[in-house]
Amino acid sequence: MSTTYSGEVDAEVRQLFTSVMSDWRAKRAVPELPVALDRALWRTLVELGLSELSSADGADWWASAELLRAAARHAAPVPLAEHDLLAGWLAQRAGFQPGDGIRTVALLDEAGRALRVPWASSVDRLVAAWGADGRAWVAEVDPTEMSIEAGYDLAGQPRDTVVVDAAVRSRAHEIDPTLLGGVRLRGALARAIQTTGALDEIVERTVAHVSERRQFGRPLARFQAVQHLLADAAAESTLARAATDAAIMAAARLDAEWGTSTELELRIAVARSVIAVSAGRVVRHAHQLHGAIGTTLEHPLQEFTKPVLAWRSEFGTPREWDERVLALASGGGSVWSSLV
Repeated sequence: MSTTYSGEVDAEVRQLFTSVMSDWRAKRAVPELPVALDRALWRTLVELGLSELSSADGADWWASAELLRAAARHAAPVPLAEHDLLAGWLAQRAGFQPGDGIRTVALLDEAGRALRVPWASSVDRLVAAWGADGRAWVAEVDPTEMSIEAGYDLAGQPRDTVVVDAAVRSRAHEIDPTLLGGVRLRGALARAIQTTGALDEIVERTVAHVSERRQFGRPLARFQAVQHLLADAAAESTLARAATDAAIMAAARLDAEWGTSTELELRIAVARSVIAVSAGRVVRHAHQLHGAIGTTLEHPLQEFTKPVLAWRSEFGTPREWDERVLALASGGGSVWSSLV
């Protein structure tokens, strides 16, 4: 797969990603809550070599980002980011080959506990990492070797509490402690990428809705107030994508420096800070323009707006990322001059 430095993925590659997700969505059953991992779709991704895209020959961050965005635009219930960009990357950096099956990642506290772990109750393997006293470890854990308390996020996707027994943690591999920070940053960037894909879909669906829906004898899109909200939503979605693409560009250039590069962390912090504001505005405008129908389970809009709101606080809250922007941009000097 070839991509350009500008972030534009080849049309053939983009079409493949979109086609796979579109075919799945056209055949799927009516969505239910809570959301269940779709193993049939996952098998298709494995057969096409897309489940390990970030480590495949010729693949890069732009291709991985395009696949994450395609999945988000179709509300595909598969842990692509967790399996490949997080768990797969961490295992690779730790120097071991993870077992077969679908993976997710968990950052444990010193008691071996992690909250809101994505898809933990649905996957085949858990790559768990933790640190203490300036050291860090990672271990691959079978579901039978940990206790799982099921939980869900706002969108109904699994976000479980996990406890890994001390006996299991005793066989862990020691790793560079900076890898823990790398996992958090990669997770933060992955959520930003997914959010921008969903925001694009929200705007597109909203434009279609107001163009088709008629009130007082004319389409809603003909009303000036509606046009203002649409323009603002489209501008916010574009701004979020631009900030995220800047972070992806930094990730592609500094891929060996996860957890150590201040520049990379700043780019991701800026993207997450921008998205926290943009996502709220796009979701608010979309629901306002759809009216009550957009809040129903039968309407597809909530399949995209709810994940956006849930992802906004994963791998760091909006306030935490705003604070990181200020701390990193100032560098001990003037915050204003650094940002300008």
